[in-house]
Amino acid sequence: MLTWLRELSDWVWQDRLWFPAGLGWADLKDRDGLVFAKGSDLWVIFPIAVCFLIIRQIFERTVAVKLASLLRVREKPRVRAAPNTTLEFYFCNASKFPSQSSVEELTKQSGCSVRQVQRWFRRRRNQERPSQIKKFREASWRFTFYLLAFIAGLGALIDKPWFYDMEEMWNGFPTLPLLPSQYWYYMIELGFYISLLFSVATDVKRKSAKMFNYAEWRKTCNYIFILFAAVFILTRLVILPFWILHTTWVYPLTIYPPFFGFYFFNGLLLVLQCLHIFWAVLILRMAIKFLPGNDIVEDERSDREETDSDEEEEDHEKTKNGFVQNGNGHTVLNNNHHHSKTD
Repeated sequence: MLTWLRELSDWVWQDRLWFPAGLGWADLKDRDGLVFAKGSDLWVIFPIAVCFLIIRQIFERTVAVKLASLLRVREKPRVRAAPNTTLEFYFCNASKFPSQSSVEELTKQSGCSVRQVQRWFRRRRNQERPSQIKKFREASWRFTFYLLAFIAGLGALIDKPWFYDMEEMWNGFPTLPLLPSQYWYYMIELGFYISLLFSVATDVKRKSAKMFNYAEWRKTCNYIFILFAAVFILTRLVILPFWILHTTWVYPLTIYPPFFGFYFFNGLLLVLQCLHIFWAVLILRMAIKFLPGNDIVEDERSDREETDSDEEEEDHEKTKNGFVQNGNGHTVLNNNHHHSKTD
């Protein structure tokens, strides 16, 4: 078994797959004071991830709380669901969103009316949702990291010749020494994402950084989203395909004949570009809603809390459309507003 795994590893990592002709892994060994990238470098991301988890806890309990207070992020009062063993058992073991037939069955088992059962489940679902402060704290942590990572990325690239002329990136490829700034930038980025994997079970199940939305700065949030949409389209639909992809497809062929690694990594970049096009369509659809003139727009991604007023609005809509709900929870036709004046 071990021999078979060793042979498989040797076949997967053979030089001719990942390097141009005449080059191989031996050319990436440290020499003459030059340091090259190695797989063993990745072990450092795990202690970095642990450090990020500690820093995050400190940040969310100090900086994020003060920032939330400064932006006047407030918790919305929640009405807790009254203790009910029957409904609680169904909520935990069957479904958080009971069907109409299930609601009718639960009314018989619990002794509550249809309206009371529906209201209980709505309030119980709200108890499961993360609080506004928790959402804001996570969003502010991500915002702070991405802002600092962007600044650090610029600092690592601003003095490099390939930042201004991408042809320079291929001088000496693939035996390019690893610069300390590049190494630490990528290790810190990877460490951050590993820390998110560690905390995914407790994080809010929504990854949109909407600090201003949680602070109820609606117009500011909308304008920032439009700015985000413009930056996304510029970087993902213009710079990436016409500069980055052009560089990775054209320039290497002027130095070496094509090899498997050339097609493999460029194929992954093309898949990424297809995803960017798909995401751009979704972003544009939402950005159009945020344009001036559309003042009342709700983010389709929002995990909006349900309120008792929602029930009243639904009843009003049903009554207006000619349908009402009887005492047993069944929908029946309301003929009151169809009578003519002669009636």
